[in-house]
Amino acid sequence: MADRSPPVLLEACVVLGASRDKLCEVSQAINTNGSPDRLLLEPEVLHVLAPPFVGRSPADGAAVRSRGRRRRSFLRRKREQPPSAVATSPQACGSEDLSVPKDIDLMALPQLCFPGGLRVTNEQKDEQFHFLVFTDVFGNKTHGVVMQCYRPILEGMTVLKSLKFPRLFSAYSFCVISKYPYFTALKDCLSCLSITLRSCLLSDMEARVKEFATKLALVPIPPPGQLHLMFTLCPLTIVLPAREDKDHPTIDLDLHLPFFCFRPEQLLQGLSCLLQERRVVLFSADWARLTLVAESLLLFLQPLSWQQPYVPVLARSMLDFVMAPTAFLMGCHLSHFKEVATETDDLVLINIDNGSVSTSCSETLDLPEIPAAAADCFTQRCRTLQIHFDLHQCPHASCTGVSEQRAKRRAWQHDLNLDIQRITLELMVNVFRDVSSHLNYEHRVFNSEEFLKSRQPSEQLFYKQVLETHIFHLFLKDRLNKKIDDFARLEHSTRSEMQRMKAVVEVLRRPTVQEIQARRKSSSMGTRVSTRRGISLPDLGDDHTTGFKRNPTLTGIIASDHAPGNPPEPATLFKLPDFPASLSFNSIQSYYRELIRLLGKAIFSVQNENPALLARFYYLRGFISTLCWRRLDALGDFQNLYRTDTAIFPTQLVTRLVDSLHREERQQADRQPELKRFILKVRTENEKPSAQPDDRVKKFKLPQKRLHQEEFVRCVQECGIVKDVATIHRLFDALTDDTPISVPGQPKQVVPELFRVFYTLWKATEAEAQDYNLPPEVIDHLDNSECVYKVSLCVKTSLGVGKIAMTQKRLILLTVGPQGFLEITKFRDIQEVKIASASFLLLRIPSLHIKTCGSVKVFEANLKTETELWNLVVREMWAGRNMAHQHKDPQYMTEALTNVLLMDAVTGCLQTPRSISAASKLAYFDQIKHEVPMMVPKMTSETLKHKINPSQDLAEPQTVRALLYTPGQLTSCDSKSEMNPKLWVALAGGKVVVFDAASWSMQQYCIQVGASELNCMMGLVREQVWIGSQDSVIYIIDTQSMSCNKQLTEHRHEVTGLTLDPRDQHNSQRAHSCSCDGTILLWDTASLKVKRQLHLSCDRLCSIQVHDGTLWCRCGDCVVELKKSGTPQRRVSLADDVQSMSSSFSSFIIIPERGQLWTGCADSGELCLWHTDNPRRPRKRIPLPGGSGVTCMMRVKDQIWAGCRGRSGSQGQSGGQLLVMDAESHTVVKELQAHSDSIQTLCSAEDRYVLSGSASRDGKIAIWKVE
Repeated sequence: MADRSPPVLLEACVVLGASRDKLCEVSQAINTNGSPDRLLLEPEVLHVLAPPFVGRSPADGAAVRSRGRRRRSFLRRKREQPPSAVATSPQACGSEDLSVPKDIDLMALPQLCFPGGLRVTNEQKDEQFHFLVFTDVFGNKTHGVVMQCYRPILEGMTVLKSLKFPRLFSAYSFCVISKYPYFTALKDCLSCLSITLRSCLLSDMEARVKEFATKLALVPIPPPGQLHLMFTLCPLTIVLPAREDKDHPTIDLDLHLPFFCFRPEQLLQGLSCLLQERRVVLFSADWARLTLVAESLLLFLQPLSWQQPYVPVLARSMLDFVMAPTAFLMGCHLSHFKEVATETDDLVLINIDNGSVSTSCSETLDLPEIPAAAADCFTQRCRTLQIHFDLHQCPHASCTGVSEQRAKRRAWQHDLNLDIQRITLELMVNVFRDVSSHLNYEHRVFNSEEFLKSRQPSEQLFYKQVLETHIFHLFLKDRLNKKIDDFARLEHSTRSEMQRMKAVVEVLRRPTVQEIQARRKSSSMGTRVSTRRGISLPDLGDDHTTGFKRNPTLTGIIASDHAPGNPPEPATLFKLPDFPASLSFNSIQSYYRELIRLLGKAIFSVQNENPALLARFYYLRGFISTLCWRRLDALGDFQNLYRTDTAIFPTQLVTRLVDSLHREERQQADRQPELKRFILKVRTENEKPSAQPDDRVKKFKLPQKRLHQEEFVRCVQECGIVKDVATIHRLFDALTDDTPISVPGQPKQVVPELFRVFYTLWKATEAEAQDYNLPPEVIDHLDNSECVYKVSLCVKTSLGVGKIAMTQKRLILLTVGPQGFLEITKFRDIQEVKIASASFLLLRIPSLHIKTCGSVKVFEANLKTETELWNLVVREMWAGRNMAHQHKDPQYMTEALTNVLLMDAVTGCLQTPRSISAASKLAYFDQIKHEVPMMVPKMTSETLKHKINPSQDLAEPQTVRALLYTPGQLTSCDSKSEMNPKLWVALAGGKVVVFDAASWSMQQYCIQVGASELNCMMGLVREQVWIGSQDSVIYIIDTQSMSCNKQLTEHRHEVTGLTLDPRDQHNSQRAHSCSCDGTILLWDTASLKVKRQLHLSCDRLCSIQVHDGTLWCRCGDCVVELKKSGTPQRRVSLADDVQSMSSSFSSFIIIPERGQLWTGCADSGELCLWHTDNPRRPRKRIPLPGGSGVTCMMRVKDQIWAGCRGRSGSQGQSGGQLLVMDAESHTVVKELQAHSDSIQTLCSAEDRYVLSGSASRDGKIAIWKVE
């Protein structure tokens, strides 16, 4: 979270009005001249009240004074004015030098607090409120709530009381300024102040306001999360809502107010203008509406963030601001509407009072609108909102008190705000969903031209304007940084299955049959969904969490019926103690001590139940202890916070706290080992250079110079054609096949013109496929997921005249006659493909012959000049289909499709006699079927269920370092929605990928867990996944939010093992971890505290297991059993002949009921069986067939599964072999050819499946059936 110092509600309280001397002059003038109706006074700052309001302890006085000198002093500036000016301020007689926060501009504040001017009236008016937002040059915002109230101007003026002057009233403004946008809460606070001011004299006003400001300065700001703070300011109880998380803004206003003022169509016009960064001016006769509506509009844009000038309230003297040439959002009084409209061009004028949107040049708005499909969805969703509290309360009992009424209203408003946020988030997702399809994350490129081409013609002007804005540029940065926010979660959760496939494999940009049918249905209903966007906004109505109704007239753009991610948990209210009667130093310290006591009580009550709430209490108690100068106590709480939730850890605040420790405090901290380590970590992290995020956003441009192979790879990846480096290398070879080398010995290059032609052909083919119109009779014969990838010219075939079309499953003939559709063959049924010749008159014309299983007739097609290309295409698809079937890996089929499309583009752009020869370099699967056997052994094929690729979104395969399966469960104890089982995959560089283990589809990519390699993973019942890293940290991922906000830092070296006692797996109360230096820690998983620490003397501690309460440790050359005291009880060492090879134990398994210990070595092709119940009994060696070393082992039922490297192949590369052994007979029952690289890790899925992950040359995960 952003560090603010101090994070309290009040930044300053400023009193403004006319000076006493000026009021005396006005009174005398009115007595002489009569009516005061048109009399305007110049407002001044009368009092500035800013914390701290009480003194510090003597030990901290010097530090406070030094910090106080950094602030600008208002009084010092006033003393520099002429004596007459100084005399007008009541502060001039005081000796105290009040400091003014540096972010507050006192020069402009009087005008903003009296935007309509300061008037003298002859009648007292009710209090009026309005709201301010101040923005500095860095975009940081400060918020103000202003209350105007009227007081008699003769009050306290004894000189004038005897004179018979008319009763006159002058306005005073009380402006409460805060760093946080608590508009409703601060308005409530000022409402309480108004009651006090009504009964006090003007002479007592300063004291009352100071007492009020001091109380607000005692109120801390709640950290992000579901902990809201509540305090009493007589007579109201006021709530400070916390923001949802660090990426969400604080929302303390009624988001439905714009829906009272505008129809949905006008709201969309206003949002469209903001997205295009127009010059927008809001108008209203009510100053309060300006800021509230402006803030709501900006919140509706989330996650896009407005970065242009923003002044929601302009006083009359500030009207020249609207002449600014840049984009802005400003607010004016309605009385200035004509003046602004006539004197300034190119403004968007939004009248809040009558709900109109126009321009300064026209009474209507002639600007690009938000795309129609998204706008229609938003309009329908708005109609479902229940924005009237009285209607909501009709069936409920009447409230019997003010507190009850306010609590019900607050709960209703909170739910309504969530509904509005869902609707506006859906709007942003529907507008910008397809942006991610045109991003290249590795090179941080956005292909804006292709994105614009994919838009409907009527929408292109809108997107062209938006794509050039700063607000969209920042949005692109977040997308390229793979920020996991509500937008990303909603966009991902509402993708169709085909869209998820297309997001992973970019070449599959072809409309499926289901999408074509949806497009036609949409067209028949008269909707305006683009033919090229029929799939861009899918049906989001799968979940039924809330009561939104699906609109049957919109196809492909139905908004979601659920909140992004999981619904927020109910908020917890924590009530602050009552404010002290006396606001002296001792009273305030007593108040803080009472608050610390209440927080301690709250911490004890949730310690083992709610870690998220516990973290918030630690944060608050640590901050309050800081205010009490209990620095060591504060550091202790922040240390617990760091362990519990790093997302809200206040780094800068803790750093300043560590730097402010006195010598005695440092000595005390050194005597506490954990606190000493925490302080050292804070200092170390502070000394590290801060990692600057990569904020580059490049637009794709075609190359202007010759491309070497590395540059060619980058360029192809940037333009989104294909990601795989090996495929791009083959494409490079194809395009340079007949390119002459200008200088002998120099590498080949691709000329810019050739790349441009290739790229143009590729995109043109993509676009043609989107617009290809299949007849209805053809669509009826195809599967919903089928796409047409290639269509021939009209040719003569043995089945008749027509066009040959290729899908990912089969070849079909689109006949000219009424039948329209004939299936030629499925790729799986092909037996032979060859080129033959057919006679035509006196000529021999090449033709394509395809022989199919189960058919006597051979299909023949006279494809003429296309024959050789179709021969390559069909053979490649046939080989890819066989590979996919044999290896149970659908990605092979996807790669074959990629190769086919690249062949088509290469032959089209080369147009030379050697174009077919060049394209053949891309026929990868057709080539390797002749080089390596494609047949998978029968046993492997029968046992292998499926293969998945965790590196599918990366340019190259990554090593699978660890696997973890977590079973499905209820998301919470009071929830009926089920959570599917998950597969957690640790990849290189601290990346964690999550698969849905029910469908084996990728669910989350990717969670970044530090920057080092990950060694081990462990799942807990408490919805956590623990991950041990080489950087000595245990990272904890919350399985609901998919965020890593907890870290355990007690280890000093690389974490190598995590384990639970099998008897405790359903409670997960205790867990063990180990690091390579021999340290073993026993954790209380509820409190995340170390209960016990052991140390084992060894060269390297590699892993640990717990069986029957006994701890077993693998230490390289030995396996050690530890007593409960931590001392070694038994040691099993490597055999002498193996020790001579500098080998080590790579894995071990304990079978306690059999008294067996199984061990495997990385450089030995055998397993050793040791008898734990009889140490004198000799070990048994079990040779492994075809193995050259055991890398990992696990027990499943009564079987031992061992992952082996396998012997080196013909190219000197070792594959991965998986052996299944019977634990009773000690024999190998299955030999499985698993991977093309060594197996690195194994895990079990409920004893039904075994999953194996391999090293980077293969990088895939195989899923095996357990019998």
